[in-house]
Amino acid sequence: MDTADLGLPVNVPSTALFTDQYELTMLQAALKAGTAERHSVFEVFTRRLPHGRRYGVVAGTGRVLDAVENFRFDEGVLRFLREKAVVDEETLDWLAGYRFSGDVWGYPEGEVYFPGSPVMRVEGSFAECVLLETVILSILNHDSAIAAAASRMSSAAGDRPLIEMGARRTHELAAVAASRAAYIGGFSSTSDLAAGFRYNIPTVGTSAHAFTLLHDTERDAFRAQVDSLGAGTTLLVDTYDVTEAVRAAVEVAGPGLGAVRIDSGDLLLVAHRVRQQLDELGARDTKIVVTSDLDEYAIASLAAAPVDAYGVGTQLVTGSGHPTCSMVYKLVARAESAGPEAPLVPVAKKSTGGKTSIGGRKWAARRRDADGVAEAEVIGIGEVPPELADRQLTVPLVRGGEVVAREPLDVVRDRHAAARAGLPLSATQLSRGEPVLPTEYVHLPSGS
Repeated sequence: MDTADLGLPVNVPSTALFTDQYELTMLQAALKAGTAERHSVFEVFTRRLPHGRRYGVVAGTGRVLDAVENFRFDEGVLRFLREKAVVDEETLDWLAGYRFSGDVWGYPEGEVYFPGSPVMRVEGSFAECVLLETVILSILNHDSAIAAAASRMSSAAGDRPLIEMGARRTHELAAVAASRAAYIGGFSSTSDLAAGFRYNIPTVGTSAHAFTLLHDTERDAFRAQVDSLGAGTTLLVDTYDVTEAVRAAVEVAGPGLGAVRIDSGDLLLVAHRVRQQLDELGARDTKIVVTSDLDEYAIASLAAAPVDAYGVGTQLVTGSGHPTCSMVYKLVARAESAGPEAPLVPVAKKSTGGKTSIGGRKWAARRRDADGVAEAEVIGIGEVPPELADRQLTVPLVRGGEVVAREPLDVVRDRHAAARAGLPLSATQLSRGEPVLPTEYVHLPSGS
């Protein structure tokens, strides 16, 4: 079932205007110059990881594939472009028939990446590839940032489950994407029903402080919730006095109470006190869920606390201080002419200030030591060394305009867990440091 059929705000009729105007004006000029059909290779990469991060996480690939398929200039879009005189009629005629017919390769979603990693490669005519720049970067920069934060949080949480609950802290559509990225990074559920509907992510939720305040007493609120949802529900116990609330919760629900949630105060201290009180009341199996503006550092600080699950909102959906990955989309090779047999030549801008690029269509492989632990990200042009032939990272995502790599989200989530587990142990340290793997370049063109 297509969510658009239900009128939900999680689908759009076209992704064609998720772009910047200069992509269309470049197209117009290239069409006039006769260079628009030159075969071109664009690569997505980042020159550096966010400060202090040890690895990046590829997320959003599945959404990119949807966006590429849905990149269509329908009548309404074309009318807007004509009314605003964005491009000329010749270009509008070309856009009316736009269908991406090229190839896309990339790191599988959920894989980790490092500075210089060719996270995605888009090949086709200059005209059809250049239009995709903004939508691809918009998705990958956002989702990869959220997934990286989620990965750090899930690493800090260990075996304790994480609940994504940041929908109220971001744009309503970004919230759905954030839930998806968080699930890839290791979160186990979300409070966002739109994310559950669209991506089949498990959803959870019981009550907020408003429900307690609605009733004449806290006990009345607990009784109403238990009568409706059963003793296995989670009761929020910090509206007034935590000790009194825990006592009332167990008296109302019995020792089979599912969980209590703590949303304020000194979580480390309160969790210990609540655990002791629950045990004394016979509710030894009642779990403790903590929320309250958590990030990976707060989660790590609670490792020794008797906490069973974490709910994370603001810090997750804002990338825990790094809301973007600074990925770029650069032309790295183009044909000498528009002829079908014209050879590709590497291209790259020359720049100072850390914004240099390396020309040429690249491959990437991850070298591992004798124990199977990753030790370097190797990037090159031309032939892949035999010893790295079975370690290549990029896979086909789109062939001849047809998507060939859709996969269930649980597969992506498992891939990320495996990729992270294959990194050196220092990858999961929360202290600031350099990327856990060095990037090595081989077979580069002269002058790079």
